[in-house]
Amino acid sequence: MKKDRSITLTKSNIIDAVAGENGYSRKNASETVETVLDIIKSTVASGDDVLITGFGKFCVNEKAERKRRNPATG
Repeated sequence: MKKDRSITLTKSNIIDAVAGENGYSRKNASETVETVLDIIKSTVASGDDVLITGFGKFCVNEKAERKRRNPATG
């Protein structure tokens, strides 16, 4: 059985890692991470996919609309 080794990686953790690995100030690391995330968000929002080789692919998945129901009235 595989153990779940998931780690919650927050934006703050990423900023700290970028600062530590590159000798940046936390402010510079924050600006760098924010810039990268803004580029990814704007690219995906425009309908294009973002592929970061060795990491992953960011894309919008279209899903069918779900039927809703009022729990009080059924």
